[in-house]
Amino acid sequence: MNTLFTENQRFNQWWLWLLIVVITIIPVIDFFKKFTNNTVSKETIFGVIILLLSILFLVIIKLKTTITPKTIQVTFFPLINKNIEINTIKSMNVINYGFVGGWGIRLFTKYGIVYNIKGKMGLHIQLKNGKQLIIGTQKPTELSKIISQINLQ
Repeated sequence: MNTLFTENQRFNQWWLWLLIVVITIIPVIDFFKKFTNNTVSKETIFGVIILLLSILFLVIIKLKTTITPKTIQVTFFPLINKNIEINTIKSMNVINYGFVGGWGIRLFTKYGIVYNIKGKMGLHIQLKNGKQLIIGTQKPTELSKIISQINLQ
């Protein structure tokens, strides 16, 4: 199928990774001190494993939006893979949705579900069944041009 628009986003905000490094330093130093003294506990090992898995999750998570003439696909890897048929859409436009309580997958907002990585611009989709959602974007101008070309029936 002919792809009209594609966008890949990741958590690559410098301040986020600085915060993660600062938060990670103390537990990791504590782990290595206890490890060299043979006083490391199961709880410490478990805590460091959870911390490292959380960081790994932030490294691999990705928001991908693909628009074709017939579908909009949103993938929030590794959690969500959703296809929206264009013929089920009542309206769509790029909006400034502001702050919806954070980034990631936001449930129970006034816009329905919001999928975002950063920023406050997104594709607001209202479905014919009354549901709505927002897919965050870092390319609002390009996305606006593409959706204006799509024929909603």
